[in-house]
Amino acid sequence: MILSIESSCDDSSIAITRIKDNKLIFHKKISQELIHSKYGGVVPELAARLHAVALPNILEETKKYFDDLKAIAVTNEPGLSVTLVEGVVMAKALAVSLGLPILPINHLKGHIYSLFIEDETRFPMDVLLVSGGHTQILHVEDYDNIKIIATTLDDSFGESFDKVSKMLGGGYPGGPVIQEYSQKGDVNRFLYTVPLSNSPKMAFSYSGLKNQVRLSIEKEEVLSEQVKADICASFQKTAVEHLMQKLKKAYKNRQIKNFGVVGGASANLHLRSRLEAFCKEKNAALHVAKLEYCSDNAAMIGRCAVDAYKLKKFKDIDKINISPRSSF
Repeated sequence: MILSIESSCDDSSIAITRIKDNKLIFHKKISQELIHSKYGGVVPELAARLHAVALPNILEETKKYFDDLKAIAVTNEPGLSVTLVEGVVMAKALAVSLGLPILPINHLKGHIYSLFIEDETRFPMDVLLVSGGHTQILHVEDYDNIKIIATTLDDSFGESFDKVSKMLGGGYPGGPVIQEYSQKGDVNRFLYTVPLSNSPKMAFSYSGLKNQVRLSIEKEEVLSEQVKADICASFQKTAVEHLMQKLKKAYKNRQIKNFGVVGGASANLHLRSRLEAFCKEKNAALHVAKLEYCSDNAAMIGRCAVDAYKLKKFKDIDKINISPRSSF
């Protein structure tokens, strides 16, 4: 089995995954969302202190599996530097004390593997990664070969939801807040411009849309619950339309067999419905992670680690460092 640790942001998580059949034997996650909500976003130093308490507590529950472990896996990139350190230090300590090899895992690659928890890997696959820190279209040939087709120039898809929610006093994380309001709102009340709609660039940008929302909020004399709902519905419609326009452009002359959507923001139901229609039109199979595995978790890190173990992606403990801003 492999013990995996995830602490890239504000979720403390540990999992045990069986190598021979990808079976998730143990998984526990402690979320810090309620604590950070009053600040409107994650406070890195606070998150690190909370990891220092939560991770050892979860680890206590895994001791009965220690004799069956073959490796320790840990997220070491990308993420918040002060929170990544908490997981990496624990992983190194476990590797030394148990005499086990260590597997450093890329957090973004872990999101891709959230599609395969307790399942077999299915590559090649095209993937839309939408999270609080990243918005990317990827072509994944195999574990080692991942091509970035498009990425964001500024804010990510998920980050824009967090910031709009904060403007409206809705708290953190913003995705569920915006989605709930949108269900009661008029999508045509505010006619926001779709970013880069006339640009040939294969890229995303959400800073301008976020500013459009800010200006519309400032113009409202009374920010009633209905106005908030209308703003959220109009914003969500435009944010998703931006993704879809670039996806259609990227695959205008390309065939797709398998298409996956991953990351915390992939839980958005409006986005999922648009992607279902897109894949149906392209005659492609749509792959989505279970909702409990969309946000950061150690189960996806453990599943990725199974393939890393088979490919012998071990690294000397002294050479494992954190890389907060890396991609693939």
